[in-house]
Amino acid sequence: MDLRCAWMLCVLCLVLTVQAFTQERFKEAVLEQLGLSEVPKLHESDLVDLVIPDHVKNKYLSMLKRQRVKRRALPSLAGILRGIPGHTGEVLHSDTTTRQKLMFDMEGRIPKNSEVTMAELKLFKKPLDRANLPAKQSHRPVSSARVSVYWVQQQHDGTNRTSLIDSRLVPIRESGWKSFDVTQAVHYWLRNKRREPMFLEVWIQGERLGSYASEMAKAVRFTSQDPKDKALGKPELVLHTLNLDDYGSPGDCREEAVLGKSTCCRQKHYISFRELPWAQHWILEPAGFQAYRCSGSCLQPPRALRRLGSGQRSCAVAGSSALPIIYLVKRGNHTEIEAAEFPNMIVERCSCVADG
Repeated sequence: MDLRCAWMLCVLCLVLTVQAFTQERFKEAVLEQLGLSEVPKLHESDLVDLVIPDHVKNKYLSMLKRQRVKRRALPSLAGILRGIPGHTGEVLHSDTTTRQKLMFDMEGRIPKNSEVTMAELKLFKKPLDRANLPAKQSHRPVSSARVSVYWVQQQHDGTNRTSLIDSRLVPIRESGWKSFDVTQAVHYWLRNKRREPMFLEVWIQGERLGSYASEMAKAVRFTSQDPKDKALGKPELVLHTLNLDDYGSPGDCREEAVLGKSTCCRQKHYISFRELPWAQHWILEPAGFQAYRCSGSCLQPPRALRRLGSGQRSCAVAGSSALPIIYLVKRGNHTEIEAAEFPNMIVERCSCVADG
């Protein structure tokens, strides 16, 4: 480990503990990693009609997939959630994008003392209506469309803010079920602790730039939640859950850790970029993340067994992973959107370490 990485790990270990966590230290660590001296000074004009370029979006998704820990494959399902009867699940069209709104009632669907390990959005792609295909062009053919799923956060001022959850290319000429990983969206919903339903948006775009790819993408249709849509295969949200009474995660804290009565363990600690004034308009994705922190006490060995010069054993970070983000950066008079990974942002393991 070089000196720079060692320094970053030390700073972030401080950030992710109860005693040392402050917004200012967290901000300093983020700016240091990006090589910036201060948060970019953004104007309203920088945020109007903001569009994340496809190459940045794809880079971010690629980093997300690398960082995802292999989820436990469990046969138990918390349930299949279907659209609420009477909800239109409207489909909106524009020149370049088709957007389909979805709403899922979550009340009582997740058992108590359980963890959502995986959530899948299943969409049924309707058979292709060839009559709606544009005339063939002389340039290279288009075989797929880009389908992206966004979590929609309804804010107190009545506006909506979206967060990219998953994206993939879907063959235009194939019909049938298509699955998307929306685990992060469910975790966002759980974090907000709201009783309202969970809202998602499905965006269908061309696989590349150009009017022909855009027109081909418009031929992609999924069944909707609208009761008037008589097609079989309504949108489904499938939840995989883990009963913590039987499968308590090794090394993670139980409730007694909050009271300081537990041995060293990893405690949940969520950081919301949307609630940090210095980050809410600058960091575009993700909306926030489960950083975790180390909590609890450590047994002290008899003095005769202690290594010379070592002090008290305390609970500290023993392993961490990176956090991919999409952010804005000012270069001269113009604004650019970039994707990067922050190392050591998510605590993976905690352990008892002797001071010194």
